[in-house]
Amino acid sequence: MCPERLLRTVPHEAENPIEKSLREAFLLLQNQLKPPFPLTIPFPPEYSQLNHAIAFGILAQPHLAKVHLTHLHAIVVDGYEIFTSILKLCNESFSRLLEVPKCQLLWVCSMLIHVSAEKIETLFISLMRQITGGDFSESNLWLSVEVLKILSNNWDWLVEEPIVLSSALYVYLRLLADHFRLGGSFKLEELKRMEIDFCVKALREHFQLSMHIGRDLVRILQDVTYIPEFKDIWKDLLFDPKSFQVLEFSSLSNLYWRRTPSHFFSLRISPQMESQLRFLLTFVKWGSQKRYQAWFVKKHLYWPGSESMISDIVRFICCVHHPSNEIIHSNVISREMLAGSVSASINLLLRKGVVHSLDPLISCNSISPVLRERLNSFLPALHLCCNKKVNEDETSTDI
Repeated sequence: MCPERLLRTVPHEAENPIEKSLREAFLLLQNQLKPPFPLTIPFPPEYSQLNHAIAFGILAQPHLAKVHLTHLHAIVVDGYEIFTSILKLCNESFSRLLEVPKCQLLWVCSMLIHVSAEKIETLFISLMRQITGGDFSESNLWLSVEVLKILSNNWDWLVEEPIVLSSALYVYLRLLADHFRLGGSFKLEELKRMEIDFCVKALREHFQLSMHIGRDLVRILQDVTYIPEFKDIWKDLLFDPKSFQVLEFSSLSNLYWRRTPSHFFSLRISPQMESQLRFLLTFVKWGSQKRYQAWFVKKHLYWPGSESMISDIVRFICCVHHPSNEIIHSNVISREMLAGSVSASINLLLRKGVVHSLDPLISCNSISPVLRERLNSFLPALHLCCNKKVNEDETSTDI
């Protein structure tokens, strides 16, 4: 009998290679997946295939999931590393998973916490990336709730995994800024309460771990200071930093000095969105970018509220994506057209009279000769424009 499918497909679409490998392993070894289980330890190739078969059974057969998990516990010899790697591959196709496999994936992830499975922390970080900002659909809110329930119910484990705790704090503070501005269903109100309780607990009880976020923690906290619980936290950050009982934190400036690791900016971009952004920034030539940009917007920024994702995308492009020198000097679409944007910004400052001359910048003795030369080559037109404006002002004054 052919087992259930894991992923949504469209007519004439080839089967996903990950699902195909799991299904084939299941069909080959399904007679070994029923008790009594053999007590012999399988050789490495068979062990890997057995992990694939068990993973498919857990995801596709919820009524037998506990049996399959017991089987996994009995044969594991690598700290569940192969198994969690398989689940991470499945998670990369999360948006296409059918409802039953989605629920099963979250269930088995929660079970793996109890056995301290290898790489379970990276699997949860990958799961959090699937929660889309600005998306108030039932499925996305469901995922937000379920992941947060698992994290809250495993607080002791979470505290021992600082990267997971700080990542979860970053994600849910960012989501709360979106969720709190909307009223509505009981489920949404329940989620907002859960997010507030989780984030307040992390900040109040483990501020030292929260500081791993760096200076961007200040920004995301400012987005939620209108919520009473965070208004109090913000007040203590400013006027009573000792209340957080962290030796390295004596004022808000201690956070400003900490650079935010690029990992955090990736958290608000799904793996699918990341691969598509990197494709745009690596392969798409100038002149062809508009249809790709329109395709990206239609796929990821087309629903009400999705505009809140734009700032996350900008931060990802500026802080995470680092093109090679070859790409920088090619005609591939560049990062947010930085050089042109900087020139346009300075030009606007000159035209508005906010800055009257670039001479103090270009002739500053504190700037190295090499940098001064680069500034002169980058800003010649603006420099001329500036001097022209100054001369016009002086002429009008003389008249």
